[in-house]
Amino acid sequence: RTSALLAALINGAASHALDFDDTHTTMSGHPSVPVIPAALALAEARGASGERLLAAIVAGIELECRLGALVNPGHYAAGFHATGTLGTFGAAAACAHLLDLDLERWLHALGLAGTQAAGLKASFGSMAKPLHAGKAAHDGLLAALLAQGGFTGNPRLVETRQGFAETLRGATGTGAGRGTAARPADGGAAATTPSTWGTDAARGAAPLETLDRLRDRFLVRETLFKYHAACYLTHSAIDAARRLREERGLRPDAIEAITVEVPRSSLDVCNIESPTTGLEGKFSLRATLALGFLGDDTGALDTFSDARMRSPELVALRDRVTVAVVAQTSPTATPVTVRTTDGREHRATVDVGEPNPNLGEQGRRLTAKFHSLAAPVVGIPRAQELVSLVSEVETLPGVAPLVGLMAAERIAR
Repeated sequence: RTSALLAALINGAASHALDFDDTHTTMSGHPSVPVIPAALALAEARGASGERLLAAIVAGIELECRLGALVNPGHYAAGFHATGTLGTFGAAAACAHLLDLDLERWLHALGLAGTQAAGLKASFGSMAKPLHAGKAAHDGLLAALLAQGGFTGNPRLVETRQGFAETLRGATGTGAGRGTAARPADGGAAATTPSTWGTDAARGAAPLETLDRLRDRFLVRETLFKYHAACYLTHSAIDAARRLREERGLRPDAIEAITVEVPRSSLDVCNIESPTTGLEGKFSLRATLALGFLGDDTGALDTFSDARMRSPELVALRDRVTVAVVAQTSPTATPVTVRTTDGREHRATVDVGEPNPNLGEQGRRLTAKFHSLAAPVVGIPRAQELVSLVSEVETLPGVAPLVGLMAAERIAR
């Protein structure tokens, strides 16, 4: 119904709006949401097969995650939203693969992607956060299309002095004077001046050493899927609350106080103390814990509403939650301790940092999640047909049938 570029923008933003997609600890972001909308739009426009689409998705996710390994944790800790920044590279890589770009144009595509890459964690809890994903999909596709047409960027934008890695890795220092060659007076060759960004003590391992350690791994297999429509760093706490509620029979009126232990890094991501909107609630450990103990379906579309965040019962329980910083705690395994009105303490920890090794169970949970999202929009029969097509996407000669099934019934009529 529109151009490939606008489809990538809209579908990227829409896919991330619920914070219900996926995450990756190496990327420190959401790997599929900037990549798949760009690759799918281009595959439809160019008549690419399902097999080529899958290969492009893998290429995009592998590149953005490896780039994440090079610049994190400093990049994310400094306040950059990796889905918007690294995701732009991922989208460009997926589209460069689909377009069969040669090495020179590949590098120009990445250079064009990196100079557009943006997104700040200060936007979490607002509509700007999903816009990061949409812009990453759009800008990565744009970068690949421009490169295909002969448009140039800096082919060494990641590693050059004042390039992406040096300026956005978040380490101490300004980077001044770290280049190994002097800047020419006209600035013309500065774009290819090398940098020592990966070898100083603040960064740790040199880039090639980091990449060598990942050489025999497909990082796409380490993707973590989300079953609560909230920030992933709240998921272990939600699951711990549900476990205590179900296994210990804890009810809100018997809870005197709740403590959740987190690393300091979580405070900059999901510690909105008193959310008043559904978007803010997705980034509130206190509110999501309250939802877990109240028995709300945190995978349902209407749970994270403004009205629910302001409801008296949720606010009352939320205000009994204390977020405690504990250095030894993993961001994906945050212990929850409950003190009940009878003086007893109950404690639970759930680690959501490892992919589910049971692929059958993972597939069933993803299919159930998909039906809950898609069936109200496209109808149950088309949702079931979509699941069937996705399961055999590598055999499709083209992706147009898949895309055609995605149109909402109210639009199709």
